[in-house]
Amino acid sequence: LEQLELRQPDNGIARSAKEARAIAANIGFPVVIRPSYVLGGRAMEIVDNDPQLERYMREAVVVSGDSPVLIDGYLRDATELDVDVLSDGKEVFVAGILEHIEEAGVHSGDSACSMPPHSLSQEIIEELSRQATAMANALNVVGLMNVQFAVQGETIFVIEVNPRASRTVPFVAKVLGQPIARIAARLMAGAPLSEFGLKTQSYEHIAVKESVFPFARFPGVDTVLGPEMRSTGEVMGLDLDFATAFAKSQLGSSIILPNSGTAFISVRESDKQRAIVPAKRLEELGFTLIATGGTATFLAQNGVQVEPINKVAEGRPHIVDAIKNGDVQLVLNTTEGEKSLADSKSIRRTTLEMKVPYYTTLAGAEAAVAAIAALGTEELTVTSLQDYAARP
Repeated sequence: LEQLELRQPDNGIARSAKEARAIAANIGFPVVIRPSYVLGGRAMEIVDNDPQLERYMREAVVVSGDSPVLIDGYLRDATELDVDVLSDGKEVFVAGILEHIEEAGVHSGDSACSMPPHSLSQEIIEELSRQATAMANALNVVGLMNVQFAVQGETIFVIEVNPRASRTVPFVAKVLGQPIARIAARLMAGAPLSEFGLKTQSYEHIAVKESVFPFARFPGVDTVLGPEMRSTGEVMGLDLDFATAFAKSQLGSSIILPNSGTAFISVRESDKQRAIVPAKRLEELGFTLIATGGTATFLAQNGVQVEPINKVAEGRPHIVDAIKNGDVQLVLNTTEGEKSLADSKSIRRTTLEMKVPYYTTLAGAEAAVAAIAALGTEELTVTSLQDYAARP
């Protein structure tokens, strides 16, 4: 990366609690910390302070010289992306750029994502292609390579690079209408990339991948998303605009979005400003809004009609009672910090048991509100994969 002049988050490798403290102090909290030998983000955490770091090093992993932990600076409010490329060692073809809907920090296997990207500028997309191509050439990749990037403002960071097929390859293949894995196998057997006539093309349709979670099968488990992968499958929604494709992806994962009723909103301090727009949109769509104290006060001050409701700790009647009584049809709940996560776990668990659609990231909430609006103005249609892939 240094040779190619590409950026990565500040990072370090620790083989003891003492080394971990020094690296975290140098980078600054929050940091993402994980063992170096796992897949699926197992035992990976976002750590906010020294006591959490001490607990992690003591309990979460066995640290030795053979299995150090990796510590990276956590990029707040960054957009994460997956880029899949094919290479024969000389030429490179960027097969797909997927924009994650949940922000960086949610495991890539758990985040919904869209292809092509639905919110990035053309300049950023072209630069992502350039950087991925440069890495494939520098690493002498033959076959498939997956890169995970994060875009913070206008700055691109490389999160990780894997010279192999990734879980996104089947998705990319269906969107493009090209047998990506088969082509990669041919390249690894010596065929040149030029043999397959692959061309970068713009296409009218947009595809949204949504993850499927097994939470309902495990009593008491928390549904909040983080860096450790928890999904067990995925579905795909295809249409000509992002909002409708997202709506289809929700239906595919058995989430029935409401077209009316009451929406509950409770967001962390850093999300309050950004929550105004989706809250107002829900109000315009005819929803009644309720919120816990701090969120309710902030939204009301910004012109949103909202009714306050008690947190569980504030006594009955509270939000969990309202969900159990069938009085809430949509839940938008973001939180951070150990205490806040523990306090709001009963909300997330109850929505799951009552089959109420819930979103634990603001990006996911924004996409859901756009999908609800789209469902109210158009009828969903079905088109075959082959017809989408044949579009220019």
